[in-house]
Amino acid sequence: MSVHPEIPELVTRALRAAWSGGYVHATRTETGRLLATLAATRKGTIAECGSGVGAAWLRSGAPRRTRVISAGPEARLSEDATEAFTEADIELVAADFVELAAHGPFSLLVLDADCAQTADRDEMVSMIAPGGMIVIDDLVPCYDWPPRTRGSIDVMRLEWLTDPRLASTETQVAEDAAVLVAVRRS
Repeated sequence: MSVHPEIPELVTRALRAAWSGGYVHATRTETGRLLATLAATRKGTIAECGSGVGAAWLRSGAPRRTRVISAGPEARLSEDATEAFTEADIELVAADFVELAAHGPFSLLVLDADCAQTADRDEMVSMIAPGGMIVIDDLVPCYDWPPRTRGSIDVMRLEWLTDPRLASTETQVAEDAAVLVAVRRS
C-alpha cells in the first residue's frame, strides 16, 4: 500500500498532546489518512470522539469552512495542543457521546469501536444528517460472513453492516486494522 510518508504538523502536535495526556491509543496514521480524505468531501459540522488526534486528521483534510469538533469526557489536552487546535479552528468540547449530539447534526462523525459497542446505534444514526457518514475505527479486520470476533458473531459489526438506513462497508486500512464506514441514506 503506497502512502505519502509526511504527517501533518497539526497531527504530530495532537499525538504529542494525547500521549502526554495519558492516551495510549490514538488514531492510526492509516486511519487518519482515510479520515482526511473523507473530510475533504464534507461541509457543515464534523466531529470525533476521542483523544483529538482524529480531529487533527479531519481538519487536515476538511474544507476551511467546515466546523471540526473534538469531544471527550474531559479536556485533558496540554496548553500547546489547545493552542494548536484553536489556531487550526478545532473546537474542543468536554462531552460524552450523548452530550455531543447537541452540536449536530453531523456530516461526518468518527468514533472508536468501544464507543460504537456501548452507545445506542439509533442515537448515533440520528446525529447524522442525511448523506452524512459515521466512521468506526479500531476494528480488527474480519474476513467472514457473518462477521466474527474471537470465534463469536460480532453483533455490533453485523448490525452496522445490515442496517437498512445505512449504506455501509468495512475497509481494511492496514494488515491489522479496519474501519467501518456507514453513510446515512436520505
